[in-house]
Amino acid sequence: MAVIHQTYVKPTKLELLTTWLPTRPWYHGSPKPELVKAGGFRLDDPEGEVGIEFMVVTDGSGAYLVPLTYRAAPLPGAEHALVGTMEHGVLGPRWAYDGCHDPVLTAGLAAFIEGRVEAQAQSVSHTLDREVARSWTGTAPIPALGAPNDTDETTEFAVPDGPTLRLHRVLAPGSTAPEDAIGQVTGAWSQADGTRVRALFATLRPN
Repeated sequence: MAVIHQTYVKPTKLELLTTWLPTRPWYHGSPKPELVKAGGFRLDDPEGEVGIEFMVVTDGSGAYLVPLTYRAAPLPGAEHALVGTMEHGVLGPRWAYDGCHDPVLTAGLAAFIEGRVEAQAQSVSHTLDREVARSWTGTAPIPALGAPNDTDETTEFAVPDGPTLRLHRVLAPGSTAPEDAIGQVTGAWSQADGTRVRALFATLRPN
């Protein structure tokens, strides 16, 4: 299970996202956002090398799902997906990526939807996150995901002759999966007044 080190990170994740998020087509807030980390969860890398986090951040424009990976060295060929670099007090230099472009995260997400792995708490070591729910009605393993495509609200992964995975970057409290969904992920986060709300994080639908 994920180990969370209680140490410093410079710059912080939110500081990196404050610069990066306004460059995304699905972000609809200020060019200089004041972000709040409002929720999320983690998945384990089977090799124990890559940190995998699905972070929910909020600002005055709404809530956004930001999948991130953290690596000890650059991911070859993923310069376009680099969110930034930071110094971790225990692990040293870390390269943070938009996880939609990292094969470790996409493989982990498919495994989670299928029920082969479990969601981990975002900020507590060796703890499952029981607020994150998933379902899967498919009869075959999810194929390897294709290249991600950002829209004004989602990131989509098409699979040749297979389903489409849609990550909901703009989160809508109370949203539910369409009737034809064969897989889904839902999660929770805290609004500014402390209220916990749930929404659809991801859906898998037939083409």
